[in-house]
Amino acid sequence: MAVKVLIPTPLQKITGGKDVLETQPGKIIDIINALDKSFPGLAERLCQDGKIRRFINVYVNEEDVRFLQGEETIVKDGDEVSIVPAIAGGRL
Repeated sequence: MAVKVLIPTPLQKITGGKDVLETQPGKIIDIINALDKSFPGLAERLCQDGKIRRFINVYVNEEDVRFLQGEETIVKDGDEVSIVPAIAGGRL
């Protein structure tokens, strides 16, 4: 069994239009780096200096990794990782 990673629309240019990727279990940071080998540029958009960028939200099974172990959060077989870029701007 694998880990499903849900890719947001803005990053699908890097993944060749794929909105779901599968990878092996491990730490969040290792999963991002592994996906970057197949889709160069992905890690650069998500991380800086080995840390998830502050405007990128990452969830494992709907739990924000910031409230778990951050980049060190362990993802197991069958888990689902969601990458959600923060949206800001505009006037009300």
